[in-house]
Parts: sequence; structure tokens; C-alpha cells
Amino acid sequence: MNNEIVAGIEYLERERNIRRDVLIKAIELAVIASARKAVGPARELQIQIDPKTLDIKAFATLKVVERVIDPHSEITLSAAQRTKPDAQLEEDVVVPVPTQSFGRIAAQAAKQALMQELKKAEREKIYDEFKDRAGEIISGTVRRFERQDVILDLGKFEATMPGKERVPTEDYAVGDRIRAYVVEVQSGSRGTDIILSRSHPNFVRKLFEMEVSEIADRTVEIKGIAREAGFRTKIAVHSADGKVDPVGACVGMKGSRVKNIVRELNNEKVDIIKWSADTEEFALEALKPAKVKSVKLDPAKKAVHIKVDEDQLSLAIGKRGQNARLTSRLVGWDINISKDESKREEMEHRKEEGAHKLADELGISEELAMKLTSSGMNSLDVILSCEASDIAGELAIDEAAAQAILDAAGVAKAKSVAATA
Repeated sequence: MNNEIVAGIEYLERERNIRRDVLIKAIELAVIASARKAVGPARELQIQIDPKTLDIKAFATLKVVERVIDPHSEITLSAAQRTKPDAQLEEDVVVPVPTQSFGRIAAQAAKQALMQELKKAEREKIYDEFKDRAGEIISGTVRRFERQDVILDLGKFEATMPGKERVPTEDYAVGDRIRAYVVEVQSGSRGTDIILSRSHPNFVRKLFEMEVSEIADRTVEIKGIAREAGFRTKIAVHSADGKVDPVGACVGMKGSRVKNIVRELNNEKVDIIKWSADTEEFALEALKPAKVKSVKLDPAKKAVHIKVDEDQLSLAIGKRGQNARLTSRLVGWDINISKDESKREEMEHRKEEGAHKLADELGISEELAMKLTSSGMNSLDVILSCEASDIAGELAIDEAAAQAILDAAGVAKAKSVAATA
């Protein structure tokens, strides 16, 4: 075998720690595959390479016949007996094959086999280095784009940030230095894939662990994260130490800690929430700054029914339902938010009571009494201050009927005054 191949084997053995027997076996298989084209596809070729000298020997299994029809699979008795003196007709014999006939092909195959072993070693090296780094944050430089995927240069290796792991509000350019979360390290037949993400909720988790010492030493615990990457994240924190304010620890002095995280997230809004084992209390904390009017839990359906005043409705639900959606994910219950109708219902109830009272006092139907009340004529004093024509217009009745209502109002008022005298 030529000196170039010998040097290649010695390099891989010395520098890449690939065993010589592994390299020799790979070359043997490659040479067999390539040599079939030169020696003949039907021959049962065997290749032997001396581990020390790297000399190649080739053998083929042929059938002994009287007359050779297919030279790729048959041999005459006289020719077979030169290799095996006791050879018989119809016997299979193993005979040496001159290597000069495929020397160039063998050399090329050997080179390809060495390159494949080198690539395999590189893949294994990448996998060994990164297999335990899943769940970490690493830095890389944007090298190129493959459709929606971003390929990052990590120095010796490359990593991929698939399109689904990108933040929709972020744009990247070749040469940009970015940080990302290692989602997983995959080793397959095509190589080792390092999958990165900037949209994963755990990217935010790791940023807090790196920025907040109380989280790193487990004085403060992250209980949950709900994220819509690029827009908003809600993170629930808790401390078993009553002297520690978990929210304050994450915010930092004058907001310094959370500002660093928000800067890394390109100004994504981050809500830091105090976790509670009480679902109602936790839901109320998660919905802040919206002010809640009432809360009702439905444990069977794991649903929280929340009512807010009309001016708080959009704040509680959030833009395109984002606040309610993230709160639901964080709490783990369905969050149903609706407008509080208690004031309107109370007003309607009072109006009905007033109309019922007027109907009794004036001797009219409750339908007419409700019309009077709805038009603002909701008491005897107001009715007596009106003209018959006003009443007729509101109730769509003739003036005689309207005057009768006025008269009845006068009588009712007189009775009321007499009763209080």
C-alpha cells in the first residue's frame, strides 16, 4: 500500500486515537467493494491486509470445472491444483488473485475508508463533548441559513437552530453573535446534530439561573414558566425561606437583574409572579395588574371563573388573549374571564321593583309602569311634575289616559302624605 495511506493510518492511530485494527477492517471492506468491479462481480472476494506491513492479499472462491464458461466464478482442474494439489471437480477452491489488476482502485478505496473513519471520529468527538451539555446556554456566531434554519459556528463545530426554535420577532444576520439553549444532542448515521433554541421556555429559566444567585443556590425556586417567545413570559417563583422575597430577588436592585434578562430577550415582556399553592391566590397574582372583582373555582373541571369590571376586561384578557392564555398555562387550570354584570343586574332589579311599586300606586299594568321608569318617570313626584302630553308621548297613549295616570298619581301622593302626617 502506498506511503500516503500508510501515513494516514499512522496519523489517525496517533492523533485521533482510532485503533489500527478498526482502520484495517474499514479498508478491507472498502477495497472488497471497489475491487469487485475490477476482478468480477460474481467472485467471492476476500481481502487480507497485513497489520504491520499493510500489504494486500486478495482471494476468490471458484468452482472447479472441466471447461470454464464463466471465468469470474469457475476454474479448470489443472489451474486449481496449482493452488490446491488435491482439488477435485465440482469442488470450491480459494485461489489468490493478483492485486496488480485493482491496485489503483484499492488505493482509492483505502483513502475513502480512512476519510470515513475520520468523519466518524469527528462525529463521536462532537457527541462526546456535547452529550452532557443539553440544557445549557452556549454562544455561537451565525454562519449561514438553510431555509428557516440558522446554522451557528461554535468554534470547532456547528449547531442548528431550526425555524420552529427561532423567536418570531428576532432577525439574525451572518456574523451575529447570539446565545441559545441546547435542546438536545442527537447522534445519527448522518452525524451529530446540536439542536439550539431561543424560543424554548427553558432558555428563560437558564437565564434566570445564571443571573439570580438565589436561584442558582436554590434559595429561590422557579415553580413554572409560560412563554410566548418574543412577546411575553410569565415566571412563577417561590422561596421556602420566609425572609426571602422571591420576586424581589429576581427583579434585583433597581430592576438590574431582570433588565439584563429582558435585554437578552430583545425586550420581551417578563412578568415575575409569586407562586402559591392556593390556586385562587396564584391565579389572582398571575393576572396582575388587572383588578379582579370575583373568583369562583370549579375543581371538577379545573377551571377558574373570574369576573372583572368593564374597564379591567381588556387588561385581564390581554392583547389577543395573551395574558389569560399564559396565566392558564402557568396555573394549570382553564381561566375564564368575563365582565362583572352585578351592578347592571342590581340596577335592573331596582328598576323592576320601582316599576312594580308604580303599577300598584297608579293602578296601571307593569308594562306601562316599566316604560315610565325607563323614561325617568320613576316616582310620583317626577310624574306629577310632567304634563299629560309628556306622559302620552312616552307611553304612546291618548292624553285622556295620560291625564288619568296624573290624577292617580295625585291621589297616591296625597295618601302618602297623609300616612306620614
